[in-house]
Amino acid sequence: MTTNKIPNKLVNEKSPYLLQHAYNPVDWYPWGAEAFSRAITEDKPIFLSIGYS
Repeated sequence: MTTNKIPNKLVNEKSPYLLQHAYNPVDWYPWGAEAFSRAITEDKPIFLSIGYS
């Protein structure tokens, strides 16, 4: 079984927390206009993660 690690949109962020999730198989978006635009276009809610310790 091969594992293809494809980065999501968090790969260019500076936050260590966001970078931890840059290779998750989730289409994460950083907080910003692009995330809200997509949510509006697709009529979907925003799923917000504020981190954990």
